Amino acid sequence: MAKEVKFSLVFRDMWQAAGKYVPRVDQLVKVAPAIIKMGCFDRVETNGGGFEQVNLLFGENPNKAVRQWTKPFHDAGIQTHMLDRALNGLRMSPVPADVRKLFYKVKKKQGTDITRTFCGLNDTRNIIPSIAYAHEGGMISQCCLCITYSPIHTVEYYTNMAKELIEAGCDEICLKDMAGIGRPAFLGELTKNIKAIKDITIQYHSHAGPGFNMASILEVCKAGCDYVDVGMEPLSWGTGHADIIAVQAMLKDAGFQVKEINMEAYMEVRTLIQEMMDDFLGYYIPERNRQMNSLLIGPGLPGGMMGSLMTDLETNLESINKWKEKNGKPKMSQDELLIKLFDEVKYVWPMMGYPCLVTPFSQYVKNMALMNVMQMEKGKERWSMIADDIWDMMLGKSGNLPGELAPELIEKAKEQGREFHTEDPQSNYPDALDSFREEMKKEGWELGEDDEELFELAMHPQQYRAYKSGKAKADFEADLADRKAKKNAKGGSGEISLPQTVTVDVNGAKYSVVIGANDGSSSVAAPATAANVAPGEGNELLSPLEGKFYLVKNSGDVAVKVGDSVKKGQVICYVEAMKTFNAIASEWDGVVTEICLNSGASVSEDDVLMKIK
Repeated sequence: MAKEVKFSLVFRDMWQAAGKYVPRVDQLVKVAPAIIKMGCFDRVETNGGGFEQVNLLFGENPNKAVRQWTKPFHDAGIQTHMLDRALNGLRMSPVPADVRKLFYKVKKKQGTDITRTFCGLNDTRNIIPSIAYAHEGGMISQCCLCITYSPIHTVEYYTNMAKELIEAGCDEICLKDMAGIGRPAFLGELTKNIKAIKDITIQYHSHAGPGFNMASILEVCKAGCDYVDVGMEPLSWGTGHADIIAVQAMLKDAGFQVKEINMEAYMEVRTLIQEMMDDFLGYYIPERNRQMNSLLIGPGLPGGMMGSLMTDLETNLESINKWKEKNGKPKMSQDELLIKLFDEVKYVWPMMGYPCLVTPFSQYVKNMALMNVMQMEKGKERWSMIADDIWDMMLGKSGNLPGELAPELIEKAKEQGREFHTEDPQSNYPDALDSFREEMKKEGWELGEDDEELFELAMHPQQYRAYKSGKAKADFEADLADRKAKKNAKGGSGEISLPQTVTVDVNGAKYSVVIGANDGSSSVAAPATAANVAPGEGNELLSPLEGKFYLVKNSGDVAVKVGDSVKKGQVICYVEAMKTFNAIASEWDGVVTEICLNSGASVSEDDVLMKIK
């Protein structure tokens, strides 16, 4: 009998590989029956990755979304799976062990069957605890080999990693080819090696972008792969995934046993996806992400990251060109910036120790490369600004780097008094649930069914607080209004007059929203009832980049206040850009006389953050 290959629809990743957001819960519930009716899926990726975070960002409760979204699939006997980042859980930074343990219990109760766990450093010390946590929570533990292409990442390297994870008790192995740069023959050989260790379930995940993945799918299936991740139109190909129709036809012709596709249902799902894009999601999907690009073979950037990259790149380009215009230099095109970025990624990646180009470390490498490009275009030195999270990775706080850190970065770390870490990464992040429980009690917030609201605060503190206050929804509505206005202006007779100030009502609280002046920026002021700080005197501390202003990075940190004395070199605030927090240090000894922005406000380069006298 022919070997059966089963399909998983990576519905969550389809959206995040294309753009920034995922559908609302009402949209998800509407499309679920049609996906089931297609009849070809044994699994659906419903959540994990950035799903919960982006729900919070547009003001929706992710816990309610996951429960309602997974239920129809359970009722139909279709397994659901989520993506988790091991030590980092569902975010870009490490998570305490007690939060990680709660994570799996909550997600299983919400209806998620399988956790797909990966570490961007392929450090098994970060993955193996999740196997036990998943089993304790009643979940199937699927562990990832993050596939990349370098002198270090050989077939032998991955075979040894798989052997270690299998011996540690994982239930399944995922070949996570997040950039789609795994070579077909390489992946076929690796699949055979894993099956020789144990006849364990193997699932292959890849992105279409560079052009390898159809050949890779065929090779891994010939070698014994059991499940293949697929997408569907209008969100297949490009930075996303191969379409179910093409994959099913290819495997069927090759003699594999595969399920048939109900094409009437396929067209129904396709129509609903397009409706979601027309509603609001399409405003966050750059056209370039709908195209395949073999230039990605060089830098090896993953499809999931390319979705947000192309959105962010517009803002970065504007920042560079503002500086160039101010200094009488010719402007740069987006294509020029993209090529410079790709070249810089190829340069910095080996110097940063060859971390796998997968979230969050793909973001770190890309952000570092982009920051270098931006700084060098403005006449500054490479490595002149390195975010704390990037330092933590290079110093070993997130795990062992696959390769060696460049001597100049080691020397830079020593100059700044930074320490290298060799201990188990989890030991750097003590349990924290009790403190979050106290916060919820103080705020009068419910812990939620199965402690799911407690989990959400602990996993995404800043985003959850912004969601609870209504600020997240106000931010999102302002940004969407800005994008719609610009699109309408392009289709009309002239440009829209910006900036504009509008009032947004969120749960009875009124927010003043400034829609930015043709630079894609927007800001949300505190509720109208909040008192304004009187202007101060002194030196102006300027933002070195565009992003969002925060007084603290972590919930337990103490924020600087007006009247506080500060020292030159002391970190006194942060600018979050491209999902990393960039520490901003005082340039003087003195006293803070004014904090010029509300925490969470959007900032442009050279905006005044604080005044120090």
